[in-house]
Amino acid sequence: MIQKNFMIKDYIERLSSKEPIPGGGSAAALAGALSSALTAMVFNLTIGKKIYDEYTEDERALVNESLTKIEEYNNELLNFMDEDGEAFLSLMSAFKLPKNTEKEKMKRIERINIGYKTALQVPLNLAERCMEVYEHVLIASKYGNKNVISDAGVAAILLQSAVESAILNVNINLSGIKDENYKNKIEDECGKIMKEALSKKDEIMKIVNSKIS
Repeated sequence: MIQKNFMIKDYIERLSSKEPIPGGGSAAALAGALSSALTAMVFNLTIGKKIYDEYTEDERALVNESLTKIEEYNNELLNFMDEDGEAFLSLMSAFKLPKNTEKEKMKRIERINIGYKTALQVPLNLAERCMEVYEHVLIASKYGNKNVISDAGVAAILLQSAVESAILNVNINLSGIKDENYKNKIEDECGKIMKEALSKKDEIMKIVNSKIS
């Protein structure tokens, strides 16, 4: 099941069904991809316009480079939709392992721990990628065509949703891990991401709103 190839209607129907996949992790990845796509749109509707011609050579180069990079994120973020599903299935398969003997119990516990770590690593990686995307949304808010500047704001809102959703999925999997040192390390990392993400979103929205009003 390759989620990124679904028609929108099919995806929504599958998401609303009793099937566990796709779920919140997939939706978070999709929100991130929608953000990167909107950011690319802002750049594409800026390049070649009057405002673009008024920029310095360095500013135009910054916009061009940012467009090239953000388009690469479109597909990368969509890939997280399937990675999330694969990680979930791997964790579920670990829970289904036999536990009749002590050896089987130990093997099952080990596989479950690995499964939880894999399942949380996917949304953690997604959150980290979204933080990279934030840099390009910021550039779009600063240099984007004023006529579509609200789309840069929507991109920031969607991206924040993706980050917070991804961190929530990290936390739900982290709850199944017993290693306190590992948990503390991941929690600290998530805390830093959340703080930085909120700061970036606020910065972008202030720029966007100042250009709208």
